[in-house]
Amino acid sequence: MPQSKAKSTSPATADGRIPIVLCADDYGLAPGVGRAIRDLLARGRLSATSCMTVSAFWPDEGAALRPFAQRADIGLHLTLTDQRPLGPMPRLAPSGRLPSIARLIVLAYTRQLPREEVAAELTRQIDRFEAVFGHPPAYLDGHQHAHQLPVIRDVVIELFQHRLASHGGYLRYCVEPLGSILTRRLFIGESLIISLLGRRLAQRGRRAGIPGNRRFRGVHDFSGRRPYAQLFAAFLENAEPGTLIMCHPGLSDAALAAADPVTSAREEEYRYFLSDEFAATIDKTAVLSRFPAAAHLQRQ
Repeated sequence: MPQSKAKSTSPATADGRIPIVLCADDYGLAPGVGRAIRDLLARGRLSATSCMTVSAFWPDEGAALRPFAQRADIGLHLTLTDQRPLGPMPRLAPSGRLPSIARLIVLAYTRQLPREEVAAELTRQIDRFEAVFGHPPAYLDGHQHAHQLPVIRDVVIELFQHRLASHGGYLRYCVEPLGSILTRRLFIGESLIISLLGRRLAQRGRRAGIPGNRRFRGVHDFSGRRPYAQLFAAFLENAEPGTLIMCHPGLSDAALAAADPVTSAREEEYRYFLSDEFAATIDKTAVLSRFPAAAHLQRQ
């Protein structure tokens, strides 16, 4: 089977292919998700993965991921929705369960988020990452893009500056130009909302000199109405160096079904990334790269 190796490369390859970061989200959520992501990392078909350290599976899943730390960007998927927090959050999660993303957005934009609780929980999550890896994550992002929201983004910038800045880390910026979203004609509403919510974080982060991806793609609704192969081809269209494409490959198991409603769509993504079709598409148009390969393209 053809393999497409993730590599560190120059921002413009000799054959014109575009260096992109292909990042699998939700590592640690369930063992089936971890098995799929580790398999793709071993085959060189991902260049990054974002870890959910709130999961009860994290200690074992994190240990299994350690061998890939020198081959891919291993980041922290900061989690403030749907799952159980690592510590007490009497205001945000009084029942021991974090709110939905819709509820979190309302709380954020009405300035009702308890900043101290958020900061304490996100600190616990990065501490738990470091307990397994012995060093900070390569980058920070957020489950359901919650890291972009008011109050939370302030905490995230401070967390980055205190814990990652001296280690060369970066932030995921979920912004993309309006014209690019409209031209792609895929999930326009969802993509616009995510990009608009992310503008303030990107502006503030870049002003503070925090590195991050130049463009962001991968938004879809997990409905399966369109084959994932078609979606991915669209995500690659007119990609610029420094683009980050998020994805959600996985294998369904009882733990995943109990933790998240997205199951079969993860399996479709996993099958696609294993396929010769994916390898051929990447080999023609892109190079899977760790972030520093395109780091100088943060400029806007």
